[in-house]
Amino acid sequence: MSGETPNERREAAATRRRWVTLAEIVALAGVVIAALTLWNSWQERRAQEAEHTEAVASATQAHGRVQFRGTVSDGGRRLVLADPAHDVTDLTIAFPTSLGLSAQTPADNAIGVDMFSGPLTEAVGDAHQGRLPVLVTARFLDGDATRTTSGIYDIVWRTDARLLRGRVARIIGFRLRERGGSVARVDALWKPAHQ
Repeated sequence: MSGETPNERREAAATRRRWVTLAEIVALAGVVIAALTLWNSWQERRAQEAEHTEAVASATQAHGRVQFRGTVSDGGRRLVLADPAHDVTDLTIAFPTSLGLSAQTPADNAIGVDMFSGPLTEAVGDAHQGRLPVLVTARFLDGDATRTTSGIYDIVWRTDARLLRGRVARIIGFRLRERGGSVARVDALWKPAHQ
């Protein structure tokens, strides 16, 4: 035997056990750190994918949204509707039912004041100004797909009295009121100027 006493042998064995325990603790800490790093990386990747998906959906929705610009022409007799981002193939304009007008589908994507001026000038007096809510439904090309969208727009109008020839209506503006909508909603929004 070596010249070690039993006491020394016990101390040596205890020291070896401590080193094994310390090595195990270091290894376990390494495994925990690696697992936390992996989990953090996975969470970041998931967050980036969610942001990318949201950005793509937002861009698609914005691209699929028609925003008409109305240009008044012919001294307020016509309102030409255009959306620079889309090729509009069909346009349908629905007026408040109390005016007794059927829905119009203009071939040139323009609203003529003659579409609504008769009932409007009868409903209001001279020198009035107001907003006529209309439901505009558009079919447009989005890449290879044909899509349909609608919105309620206000046609800003004014009536003036003419000597010997009654009243004349003019279009002075065009504004988006709300996206989507229905004829019932247009009816609820329509309030003639004399009321």
